[in-house]
Amino acid sequence: MDALELLHNRVSSPMLGDQPPTEEQLQNMFQAAVRAPDHGALRPWRFLTVAGNDRARLGELFLAAGLADEPEMSEAKQNKLRNMPLRAPLVVVAIAKIQSHPKVPEVEQQIAAGAATQNLLLAAFAQGIGGMWRTGDMAYNIQVMKGLGLADNEQIIGFVYLGSQPEKMKTLCPLDPTDYVQSWPAN
Repeated sequence: MDALELLHNRVSSPMLGDQPPTEEQLQNMFQAAVRAPDHGALRPWRFLTVAGNDRARLGELFLAAGLADEPEMSEAKQNKLRNMPLRAPLVVVAIAKIQSHPKVPEVEQQIAAGAATQNLLLAAFAQGIGGMWRTGDMAYNIQVMKGLGLADNEQIIGFVYLGSQPEKMKTLCPLDPTDYVQSWPAN
């Protein structure tokens, strides 16, 4: 796929098929991720992959964290939390690994980890793999972070759901870049 075609046409796939990326496709995605812009060459990212039965274990972690915050949670909401990781055959947890640095503030490291995650999604789309980047309450939940083994200097950037692309892709609404760009100083 041509790079500009990829950048102009990438879409999120909220409905994913059951086919996970192959090992080669996954390695291509991670190779793209680690080439993200990175001030200070800190590599402030890491990724966890969750597949197979471990997705159900992640769902149980989500449920336990949700119940700790909301003990009277409805059964429907409990089922939703439990089943979130089952939306796709592979979940990648994107993590920002914040390091103390005199010239690279925390926000730049978070942005770099976000750029790495975007590169991963672009590489997935380029290979015909559907993907969806989600955050939500579980991305910010301390119990989830501890359950995933995150260190105190780490934070979840998002959960990337990966699987085969749906047969019918969502239609992009046209955007005019000039609506978002202006010269400075303004005339």
